[in-house]
Amino acid sequence: MRKHILIVLGLILLVIAAGVAYLGWPDTAELSVDQVAGKLPKITDPRIQTIPTVKVAKVVGWQNGAMPTPAAGLAVKPFATGLDHPRWMYRLPNGDVLVAESNSPPREGGGITGWVMKVLIGRAGAGVPSANRITLLRDANGDGVAEMKSVFMTGLNSPFGMTLLDGQLYIGNTDALVRVPYVDGQTKITAKPELVIKLNPGGNHWARNVITAADGKTLYVGVGSSSNIAENGMDTEKYRANILQVWPKDKNWRIYAAGLRNPNGMAINPKSGGLWTVVNERDMLGSDLAPDYLTQVEFGDNFGWPWYYWGGYPDTRVEPKNPALQQYAKRPDYALGPHVAALGLTFSADAKLGAKFANGAFVGEHGSWNRKPVSGYTVVYIPFGDTGFPAANAKPVDVLSGFLNKDGDAQGRPVGVITDKTGGLLVADDVGNAIWRVSAGG
Repeated sequence: MRKHILIVLGLILLVIAAGVAYLGWPDTAELSVDQVAGKLPKITDPRIQTIPTVKVAKVVGWQNGAMPTPAAGLAVKPFATGLDHPRWMYRLPNGDVLVAESNSPPREGGGITGWVMKVLIGRAGAGVPSANRITLLRDANGDGVAEMKSVFMTGLNSPFGMTLLDGQLYIGNTDALVRVPYVDGQTKITAKPELVIKLNPGGNHWARNVITAADGKTLYVGVGSSSNIAENGMDTEKYRANILQVWPKDKNWRIYAAGLRNPNGMAINPKSGGLWTVVNERDMLGSDLAPDYLTQVEFGDNFGWPWYYWGGYPDTRVEPKNPALQQYAKRPDYALGPHVAALGLTFSADAKLGAKFANGAFVGEHGSWNRKPVSGYTVVYIPFGDTGFPAANAKPVDVLSGFLNKDGDAQGRPVGVITDKTGGLLVADDVGNAIWRVSAGG
């Protein structure tokens, strides 16, 4: 009798072990990144994960003078080095460049989930405390290297986006939009920031971008979701996964667009004046879903998060359901591929990188953690057509790659992208602690 019981127990343990192995085994991509990119990406059936696929490139930094690899016809060199986790940039009217040296505020939560998150963040090079600083870089002689690096502003709370409007510099802290007076050419600000509006902090997606609208009167502020798919309830997502429109004079605001899991990079299309954003989509649907995207955003748009992705595909994990939203969930304009972590965005209007890069958008892809093999870890260019939208059949074109070495380790990770005063492309590398400058030639 005991023998039979032991056999049964052994079989039960074997089944449990097999189940754990099945759930824990990494989901491997069946499609290339390009197949899940473009205007008409291939959308496969979801492969829902209880235990996520975890594959993040270990950060080793730039060794022995190594640098990223530019596309053919382009060249790259350091614009500034020795920074502390540079995430975002803003070009001032005189050509000076502001850099937000910033990171996530201290994260709450313990247990297994908190431990796993801490390990992942550390491996990805994001385990350092936030410098909470904005640094000014000046290239006075125009040689493509910032010979001046000085502390511009301190005492901030995980700062990210920056923009000027009517003599005020607006800064997106993780918990508030603030402003300080600014005079052209100023190299240091000591004024206490004035609160414009509060923003809900906490959870994931801490970075708050801010840009000036085409009307020259209002601002757009991107506020990412607190979670992957609202698994902690929609109460924790109040005024999150939104782009807000702010009237700074009156300190009023409204939700401009919703259902955007993490609308980080934002930019005004110079041809149409329309607002565009890149968005990080959800995790744990498998290595082929869901595509991050680039899209135009209009007032009242809802892109479906957390209930729907890519214009109406339901995420069956989300409770409670919201069937009424499905027919209104807007389909994005352009897929960038799964899990690439699209963060940076700028249009090419001011760039002088040759005809191939004259009409389109540059996107900084920070790199995946939930895909096998990894995706992103590059800066790409999206060609646009005469309509003001991505060109038909266009796929992302690598502009700056080589952030992963031959062993698959991360030498750097690109985030923000802007053009400088002479038409070069600047790329913030938050774990390489550098700003790279891409120029024509090479």
